[in-house]
Amino acid sequence: MSALPAESAVISAKNITLELNDSYFRRTWWEWVFAALVIAGGVFAFTRYHSAMDVYEKGILLGAVPAAIWLGWLWAPLQRLMLLVAVLSLTGIAAYQGDLGRAETVFGLKYFLSSQSAILWMSMLFFMATAFYWVAVFAKGRADGLELVASRLVWVAVTMALTGTMVRWFESYLLGADVGHIPVSNLYEVFIMFCWMTALFYLYFEAQYKTRSLGAFVMLIVSAAVGFLLWYTVARQAQEIQPLVPALKSWWMKLHVPANFIGYGTFALAAMVAFAYLIKQQATETKWYRLAPLWLLGIVLCFEPIVFRKSSASGLNDYWAVYFGVSALIVAGILLGRRAIAEKLPSFEVLDDVMYKSIAVGFAFFTIATVLGALWAAEAWGGYWSWDPKETWALIVWLNYAAWLHMRLMKGLRGTVAAWWALAGLAITTFAFIGVNMFLSGLHSYGTL
Repeated sequence: MSALPAESAVISAKNITLELNDSYFRRTWWEWVFAALVIAGGVFAFTRYHSAMDVYEKGILLGAVPAAIWLGWLWAPLQRLMLLVAVLSLTGIAAYQGDLGRAETVFGLKYFLSSQSAILWMSMLFFMATAFYWVAVFAKGRADGLELVASRLVWVAVTMALTGTMVRWFESYLLGADVGHIPVSNLYEVFIMFCWMTALFYLYFEAQYKTRSLGAFVMLIVSAAVGFLLWYTVARQAQEIQPLVPALKSWWMKLHVPANFIGYGTFALAAMVAFAYLIKQQATETKWYRLAPLWLLGIVLCFEPIVFRKSSASGLNDYWAVYFGVSALIVAGILLGRRAIAEKLPSFEVLDDVMYKSIAVGFAFFTIATVLGALWAAEAWGGYWSWDPKETWALIVWLNYAAWLHMRLMKGLRGTVAAWWALAGLAITTFAFIGVNMFLSGLHSYGTL
C-alpha cells in the first residue's frame, strides 16, 4: 500500500532535515581542527580565569565557543582571522611578562603589538585601504589588482584592531584587578569597535556579491571614524585606560555594547551603499542643484571640523583644517567623477539588496541591544526605562529602521525613497551614537566629550 500524502510529506521533511544535518556536519579536516582549537582555547580560558568570573561571565564564555565555531564554519575567512588574532594577541601578552612598562622597551610591543601600536596600525591601514579603493575606481587598467590590495589592507586593519582590543583588555588587568575590564566602556574603545565591525561586515558582503567597488564608499565612513578617533586620542588622551564607573561594572556590558555596535556599523554601511545608489542614479545629471546627495555627503564629511572647532584650546586647529580640506577634495572628486564611479558600481538590484540586508541585520541586533540595555538599566538604576536622552534616541533609531523594514516588507519599498531614507538614518544614528554624548546629559554621561 502506498503512503498517504500527509505521510509522504512528513517523510520528505525528515529526509530533507537529515540531509541538511548531514551536509552541515560534513566538514573538512581543517574545519574540525579549527573547532578543536576554539574548544581548547575556551577550556584554557576557563581553567585559568574561572576564579575571576561570575556565573554569568562563565555562561558568556560557554556560549562564545560554539558561536565562534559556527561563525567560522559559516564564513571560512573568519577562521584565519580568529586564529591570527589569537596568535598575535598571545604573543603580545607574553611579551609583557607581567610588566606594563615593557611596552616602551620591547621592540615588538612598542612598534606592533601593544594596544596603542596596533590601533595606530589599524588607523593607517584603513586610510590606505580607502585610498586604494578610490584609485581603483578611477583606474583604467589594473583596477582589479588595486581593489584586491585595498581589500587585503582592510583585512589586516581588522586584524590589528582586534589584536589591539585583546591586548588592551590584558593591559587593563596589569594596571590592577579592580581596573581590568573588557575594552568597550568609553568612546575611544567603542569607536575602535565601530571601525572593525563596519569593515568586517563590508568584507562579508564584498565576498558574497563578488564586488569590491563598494569599498570606496564604505571605507569613507570608517576613515571618518578613524579621523575622529585620532583627534580624540590626542585632544583627550582617550587612550589612557581608566577604571570603570560603578554603573559599568556589570556583565551586561559584554553583551549590550557589542550588539549595539553591530547595529550602528551595519546602519552606517547601509547608508553608504544608499549613497552609492543615489550616485549611480544621478550619474548623468547635469543640473547641480539636483545633485543633493553629494552636498549631503559634504555636510557629513565636514561636520566634524565644525562641531569640534572648540579644539582650538588643545592646539589642534591645523588638524581640523587638514581634515576639512581633505573632505572637500573628496566631495569635489566624487562630483566631477560621478559618471566613472557609476560605471564601476554593481547593479541597482545588488545595491538595494545589500542595503536591505545590512539594515535587517542591524535592526535585529539593535533590538537585542535595546532589550539588554533595559535589563541592565533595571539592575543598575532600578528601572527598565527612564527616558534618558540616550535611551530616547535609541528608541528613535529603532523606530526609524522598524518603519523602513515595515515599508520594505509590507509595501515593497525600493529605489530612491529607500536609499534616501537609509541615508537620513545615518544622521539619526550618528546623533544617537555621538551627538547625545556631546550635547545632552543624563545617566549615560560617562561617555561625554
